[in-house]
Amino acid sequence: MLITAIDTIAREATLFAAIWFLVGGLDDLLVDLIYLARRTYLKLLFPFRTLTGVSTVVPPGRIVIFVAAWDEACVIGQMLRTALARFAHDDYRIYVGTYPNDPATIAAVADVACEDARVRLVIGGAPGPTTKADCLNALWRALLRDEVAEGFATLGIALHDAEDIVHPLELQVYARWLQHCATVQLPVLPLPHPQSRFVSGHYCDEFAEAHAKVLVVRQALGAGLPLAGVGCAIRRDILGGIAAARGGPPFDASSLTEDYELGLTISAMGGRVCLARVAERPGGPPVAVRAYFPDTLGAAVRQKARWLTGIALAGWDRTGWRATLNLGDHWMRMRDRRATLALPVLALAYATLLLWSGSAMLHLLGATPMPALAPAVRLVLWANFALLAWRLLVRAAFVWRAYGWREAVWSAPRVLVGNYIALFAARRAIGLYVRMLLGAAPRWEKTAHQFPDMPPQQAAQ
Repeated sequence: MLITAIDTIAREATLFAAIWFLVGGLDDLLVDLIYLARRTYLKLLFPFRTLTGVSTVVPPGRIVIFVAAWDEACVIGQMLRTALARFAHDDYRIYVGTYPNDPATIAAVADVACEDARVRLVIGGAPGPTTKADCLNALWRALLRDEVAEGFATLGIALHDAEDIVHPLELQVYARWLQHCATVQLPVLPLPHPQSRFVSGHYCDEFAEAHAKVLVVRQALGAGLPLAGVGCAIRRDILGGIAAARGGPPFDASSLTEDYELGLTISAMGGRVCLARVAERPGGPPVAVRAYFPDTLGAAVRQKARWLTGIALAGWDRTGWRATLNLGDHWMRMRDRRATLALPVLALAYATLLLWSGSAMLHLLGATPMPALAPAVRLVLWANFALLAWRLLVRAAFVWRAYGWREAVWSAPRVLVGNYIALFAARRAIGLYVRMLLGAAPRWEKTAHQFPDMPPQQAAQ
């Protein structure tokens, strides 16, 4: 019988999805509890601790900023001029990597380089797009040549994208923290897009929670800290050590998420990777990197698919598990990769809603009662509901802290948008991964970028 078959499938699918949602919810709850325990411990240990701003004493050492640019003619010029106006540091240089078959981007960078010698245009030898890591390797080789020719010493290499709004104090933070850290990661706070409250806005929610809670917990557990690819700086000797160990350039040109892998590699080498949550002034907002993120569904799906492929699929093959018995690191890597299970379960859950809707319609037409779920299944569903409510409240709290109460209110409905994007990104990621397994070369599947219109006085702040 059709009704019986649908009821059976819906019941079994509900039980399967509910159990996996419970596992994922408890996993997230444990992260929350560790964060709260750490925060409570620090308050008890330092009851009068206040946020300190960036010191005015800046250690010497040149900071070199790498910006990989493919098809960025619309934003790179404005980004560079804004960075030059904002950076409050005496010794830095910006290296911009371009491709010989991208004359518009080359021209935009050359215009700025002619105005300011702190900008260095580097044109790679191979036509683009290759991978971002390959472009960064071209910048590394240019830096090595310049160090020999000009005789300067580099303290650290910072990474930025062509659409980033840099913070005036970030180079000072790098200069200070690289004295005792191998690598420094600043928080990344996406800009709320005025025309894309939901698609672009869901990035605000995810990063507000990830860079204020999840990375804090990873660091507390001693787990490898992945880099975001922007707003991070690696000490020159550390990057040189990676290059020497690989017998070539330091960035893996075959990787789609070289930033994620680089942070884990440095941690595995014994280097200290630090999350620097530093207030720009006592009690003020953090020194952070801001940028517009994709504002359309298609662009968001492409970006999330690249992240998913590089971290949860190909990244699993490439980085594996840490050899040492570091349970915190193994747990965090598993969390990075759990999307391979979570997304199919999410798809099944949505399919279950359709099955129950169809079942309800058939029972209504047939004037028969709906089958009751077993008490144990109802208990699991109520537990999932409670965990979901907690999850939404926690996310809203972090969004409120970073963006204010209005964005916090929108964070709940944006969860549905994030799920929708994640489902389509997973389907695309599987296709990308299969093509890579069949021998296809990885390509830089970047999205179009935007740079906000900033008046001159604001650009310099």
